[in-house]
Amino acid sequence: MPVVRDLRVLLRLTNFRRLLAVRLLSQCADGSYQVALATYVVFSPEKQTSPAAIASAMAVLLLPYSLVGPFAGVLLDRWQRRQVFFYGNLLRALLACGTAALMLASVPDWLFYVSALSVTAVNRFVLAGLSASLPRVVDAERLVVANSLSPTAGTLAATVGGGLAFGVRLLSADSDAAVVVLGALLYLCSALASLRMSRELLGPDPGMVQPRLSAALTSTAHGLREGLGHLAERRPAARALAAMTLMRFCYGALTVTVLMLCRYAWSSTESEGLALLGLAVGVSGAGFFTAAVISPWTIGRFGPLRWMALCAGAAAVLEVTLTLSFTEAPLLVAAFMLGLITQGSKIATDTVVQTAVDDAYRGRIFSLYDVLFNVAFVGAAGVAALMLPPDGRSVPLVVMVAVLYASVSFALSRSRDEG
Repeated sequence: MPVVRDLRVLLRLTNFRRLLAVRLLSQCADGSYQVALATYVVFSPEKQTSPAAIASAMAVLLLPYSLVGPFAGVLLDRWQRRQVFFYGNLLRALLACGTAALMLASVPDWLFYVSALSVTAVNRFVLAGLSASLPRVVDAERLVVANSLSPTAGTLAATVGGGLAFGVRLLSADSDAAVVVLGALLYLCSALASLRMSRELLGPDPGMVQPRLSAALTSTAHGLREGLGHLAERRPAARALAAMTLMRFCYGALTVTVLMLCRYAWSSTESEGLALLGLAVGVSGAGFFTAAVISPWTIGRFGPLRWMALCAGAAAVLEVTLTLSFTEAPLLVAAFMLGLITQGSKIATDTVVQTAVDDAYRGRIFSLYDVLFNVAFVGAAGVAALMLPPDGRSVPLVVMVAVLYASVSFALSRSRDEG
């Protein structure tokens, strides 16, 4: 198979393997840390979780990045990305240990959220930097395959990390702090793995950035305008980002729905609900893996924007067909299909942005990409909080999501892959 052959070629590239190792360790740690936060907020026996509480938690943890993101982009376009991975993951390891200490001390929720916010803030730099660095270690011919393997492998690593966290949490009560410490150790390993690459390898090139940090920070607004102007000239990248933002909104709404179904409709105890959520995450991870296998062929066959249109159209049909029953088996099938569809669309979006955007702007555009993801996800949680009953069953929400998917599919099917 051509995909298998290309994967073998990629894995023979030393620097690609090293960058992939940093991603896998970092996102495995993310999975452990995020599950620890979710179980602490949603599945703690003493907490009566509601859609509004979930939306509030997401807003506290994610919305500030609409402010941090632009600065992250400017800094990523001037800092050596290898150093971002080293110091960023090292800092996250230390901050995660602080979160574990706060969990054990049973501090007020606001202080816990401040600690969690600090850890996930650094994540914006690391994830955007990983995407911006990929074209520096892979030739243009195999970039689509690299975009299939690398982010999808990272998502699977996060799923593995989440699975480890679910296992620890189910085996022992009050183990959220131990799961956070596990995440801290994985962050440390990721920091050390980044040292296997040279400082200059991942860019950006020194001649492409402003000479003084103060000038870069004070001109953030100007830099963003330039980045947005650059994006406006790359219409396929702008279309892909807009479509992916709407699809992320849909995914966020369905995520809150599944959380509430697992917590209340499908289980009578917190541990049973946590096990069901873990199963849903695992099934969705299998969908991510399937997307990595088939996306290079489908993108080559249809083009990235048409592939996204097919994914969104399939999601519109399957989401209504499988979700409206609000029963476990059909929704697990939906979790697999939406994992495949969401990751397949992300692979296409990454490819369009990386090939259409110049390297000097890539950090800013990927940071904007990340901000759009966060705002869409939090917005979806807010809408879900208004529409969902306590048990998570809402026909209007399911129909709304299907209409959005269908709209994305229609819009993309009318555009052509350019540039």
